Parts: sequence; structure tokens; C-alpha cells
Amino acid sequence: MRINITTRHYDKTLLLAILFLCGFGIVMLYSASWNESYIRSGGITESLFLKNHIKRIILGFSLLFIFLKIDYQNLKYIATYFLIITIFLLIITKLYYKILDINSPARWLYLGFFSIQTSDVARLSLMLYLAFYLEKNKNHIRNLKKGFLPCILIILSVMALIVIQPDFSTSFMIGAISGIMVFIAGAKIIHIVSSLTLGFIISIPVLYFEPYRWARIISFWNKIWGENDTKEAGYQAYQGLLSLGNGGIFGVGLGNSIEKNRLLPTPHTDFIFSIIGEELGIIGTFLILSVFMLIFYRGVIIAKQCTDPFGIFLAIGISLNIILYAFVNAAVATGIIPVTGLPMPLISYGGSGMVINMIMIGILLNISEARRSINKGQTWGNLQFE
Repeated sequence: MRINITTRHYDKTLLLAILFLCGFGIVMLYSASWNESYIRSGGITESLFLKNHIKRIILGFSLLFIFLKIDYQNLKYIATYFLIITIFLLIITKLYYKILDINSPARWLYLGFFSIQTSDVARLSLMLYLAFYLEKNKNHIRNLKKGFLPCILIILSVMALIVIQPDFSTSFMIGAISGIMVFIAGAKIIHIVSSLTLGFIISIPVLYFEPYRWARIISFWNKIWGENDTKEAGYQAYQGLLSLGNGGIFGVGLGNSIEKNRLLPTPHTDFIFSIIGEELGIIGTFLILSVFMLIFYRGVIIAKQCTDPFGIFLAIGISLNIILYAFVNAAVATGIIPVTGLPMPLISYGGSGMVINMIMIGILLNISEARRSINKGQTWGNLQFE
């Protein structure tokens, strides 16, 4: 079996979808944050958050086009070093907070005039390394000692360093995305199920011994049985649902949200989906989720048309990053799962997340410039490139 490779222009549908989300995000972020900006600036400006958001979008698009022009194949040569640097950054971040006795989550590393959220860097570096590892060991991934176990140990090591920040939600998402990539690579079901079982057992004490995490779980559990916590751990989730309920089908109109006026905490970050629902209604939320589905669909198409396993795993990992973060954010806002603190990609306020997502999209667009056709029923083991 042979693979025919031709070149084509990057996926313009994907780029247009990204442009739409960024433009939509600018509008919704301003709407969700103008009141908080006005208060924090002492009445000086309503665009405090908006200005920072636009700067990050400009930086993000600059990096997107840089990575669009860099051959993604070159990334495999730096994947291992990038992961090692990331692990070092995660350790340094935790030590920095410990040494200075800073009583807040050790998630940000301050580097002069800017800061980075090291767990976001880990999302990218681990995905790159996994794509490289799975390509290199595609014939051994079903072997527990030679392929699967080393891979899982690396994933668990990165997850553990993020959990102790503490940032359980990001760690969980990284684990989920990595697990799906390993599954697609052909790992045995029994190995994956065993790893999931072990991860579940470990997560129980991790959740239990962090009071705020356990309080969110209990609040969510009580809500299932009809006991709504509207004042303490369940307050944010309750206000998010109220915001969505206010919007109905068509919404109360752009800029007319009530909940963003210091009733709903973090309306411009973790709960911006609730503000979208309140102002634009079910129609607005359906539109946004449809665009995310389109991005995921284009990512899957790019993976199917890619020229090699490294690009395939990269395309899958990037697509999963975007779609899972979007739908988990929406699931939190709608009360389907407990509050997690994960942002809506390309829409929520946040610098590191925006920049990392844009880099990922740039890589995905670069992968889209290669096309392949594979005979039905073939596997990685018998691929031959020409």
C-alpha cells in the first residue's frame, strides 16, 4: 500500500472559524467585563480587560502565522527538550511560591514584564512529545513494558506536577486528551482501563484533601438530589444557571446582562458562556458550540489527510484540546458537571491560554497543507511513504 502526497493551501475554513471566534470573543468579553473594568480602574475606563485581551489576540495571531510557516515535522526534534524545559518550569513555579511563602495557587511564573501559566505550556509540550513518542513507538504501544508504561509514567508525572500547584482541572484535561491519543495509537483496552481505574482511585484523596474541591463535588452531588446550594460552594454554579435562564431562546440583548454586574463571579473568564446565553439566548450558545464543532470536524479531516503518524497525532491532540475545553466550559455553565475553572478557548479572558491555543491552531493549519490517501483497513504498521 502506498500513500500519495500532494500539497495544498492551508485549511481556510478552519482559519475563518478561528477569526470568527476571536471577533465574537472580543465583543462578548467587552460586554461581560466592562462593569468590572470600570470598578477596578476606579471609574477611569470600561475597557481594562478588553485592551489586554486584544493585545493577546494580536500576539496570538502573530505566533499562529509563524507556526503556520514552520514545517511541523521540525517540532519532533525539539519535543523531548521542550517537555524537559516544561517540567523544569512546573517545578520552579511551585518552588517560587513555596520559597516566597505566597499563599495562592502556584500556577503563574512571573518573568519580568510578563507572566505565564505553566500548566498551559504543559498542555502543548506534552502533546508534542506524545505525538513524537507514539510515532516512534507505534509498533510497541501494545506492549506494556516497552511502549505503554513509559508513556503513561510521563503523562502521570506532568499531571502530578500540575495537581500540586494546585490545578486539578487542567491536570484532568491533560490526562483525558493524552489518554485518547494513546487509545487512538492502538494501546490495549485492558491497559487503558487499568490506568483509568488507578487514576480514579488516586483522584479521590486528591479531591478530598483539598477543601474547596471537595465542597464543589458535594454541592454538585446535593444539586442532583434537589438540594441547591445557592450561597456557598454552589453559588457560582447557581448564578451561572440563572444567567442562562434569564436569556431564554433569544436572549436579553447584547450588553444587557444583569448577572455580570457582580452577581456572577468571573463572568469574563470561566463563566463567559453564561453571559453569552443570557445576552444572546440559546441561539447564541448553539451558534458558538456549532463553530467549535466545525473546528473539531476540520481537525479530524486534517488528521485523516495528514502525511505521517506524527502529524496525525498532533492534529488529533490539538482538535481535542479545543473541543474538550469548549464543551467542558459549557457543561460547567449549564450545571452538567461541577465547577472546574477552565476557560472557553479563544473567547474567555486569559493570556497564556490564548497564546497556546493560537500556536496550536498555527500547527494544525501547517499540518493541513499536506494531504494523503490511505487504503481502507490499513494500520500504522504497514504504511509506506513515497
